[in-house]
Amino acid sequence: MRRRLALLAVATTSLVLIAFLVPLAVLVRTLAAERATAAATTWAQSVATAAALDDPEVLEATVRQASGAGGVPITVFLPGHGFLGAPAPRGPGVELASRGRSITVDTPAGREVLVAVQGGERGTVVVRAFVDAERLHRGVGWAWLVLGLTGLALLLVGIAVADRLARSLIRPVGQVAEVSRRLARGDLRARVEPAGPPEIREVGSALNHLAARIRELLAHEREAVADLSHRLRTPVTALRLEADGMRDRDEAERVGRVVDSVERMVDQIIREARRFDRDGVPGCDATRVVGERVAFWSALAEDQDRPLRLDLADDPITVGVSEHDLAACVDLLLENVFAHTPDGTPFAVGLTPRRPGGGARLVITDEGPGFAHPDPTGRGVSGGASTGLGLDIARRTAEESGGGLLARTRPSGGAEVVVELGPGPAL
Repeated sequence: MRRRLALLAVATTSLVLIAFLVPLAVLVRTLAAERATAAATTWAQSVATAAALDDPEVLEATVRQASGAGGVPITVFLPGHGFLGAPAPRGPGVELASRGRSITVDTPAGREVLVAVQGGERGTVVVRAFVDAERLHRGVGWAWLVLGLTGLALLLVGIAVADRLARSLIRPVGQVAEVSRRLARGDLRARVEPAGPPEIREVGSALNHLAARIRELLAHEREAVADLSHRLRTPVTALRLEADGMRDRDEAERVGRVVDSVERMVDQIIREARRFDRDGVPGCDATRVVGERVAFWSALAEDQDRPLRLDLADDPITVGVSEHDLAACVDLLLENVFAHTPDGTPFAVGLTPRRPGGGARLVITDEGPGFAHPDPTGRGVSGGASTGLGLDIARRTAEESGGGLLARTRPSGGAEVVVELGPGPAL
């Protein structure tokens, strides 16, 4: 935009300068020629006055004086073929003037001022004053140079004014664009300081109002999610009472641990829903989190006779996901294995460093029937009776960290889910 405004200023200023300077340059050239012609005419008329006296000595003295003082070659063509003064050809203009008509004739070499003097005894005398091309255009070059420099200065001033105007327009527009990008990244606290022309200030104010409205609606939705999650406490409490009333204490402890996990998840959902602004870049040790979640599900795998193969990296791997989000992601993927494969189906969990750029690569495979849908990551897509949100939630978690998710049916059979997790901050 700044370049376009500068080009527009250059084009407009150039047209104005051309429309102004070209006629002015022609006028300067014309005035210079007219000035030189007027001076030559004055000397020619003074000589013509002397010629009218019909005194050869006075005429010759006047011709010498005019040629020396005026710097203009003076020639007096006498009747017949004689002449006084500077030698000059007797051209058609002279022949025409000898008939009694004073004229000015332009030639390739310059301009002739011809004054006819009638009334002499021997006939008409023609006084010729010649102005060469150099005298006709004397001073025109300097005048044109001054005009050109003036036009260039005006053009530069126009460009500078246009650039300053463009910056005054671009700065508030750039601020609006930057705030829009911050809002797109989830920073709902970003606001525009209205500046610039009224139209741009109005756009900034509208963007601020939109951001405030989005923040208000999002806060309302988060509170609604928190309220709905809080309602889960009632059935969770009922489950805990049922577990406490079980006669088999081992079974009661196992169910109690599951209820504790559900209760912690509900509490986490409420906290996450009400935590409106998240400062900093999230991060956690993926090796520890994945190991803890696999250990939690291994008890159920043992009850269902599911062989489990775990392959974790030896060193901690920092990923750009919060501990609770990564735990929820792993739980969703492992829950899919238990929900969509029959008892006794083997499965494997692997976590390795992601190369290059840091992060981790989480791979969960099973020996079940695989995915029934060609794109199982679509939101709401499910091959069973579930909601179809699990893989979509895991995919969004991976993408928010800077990675991605791939879910497919392996050629050898069974499902494979690959979660690429982006790098996180140093812990």
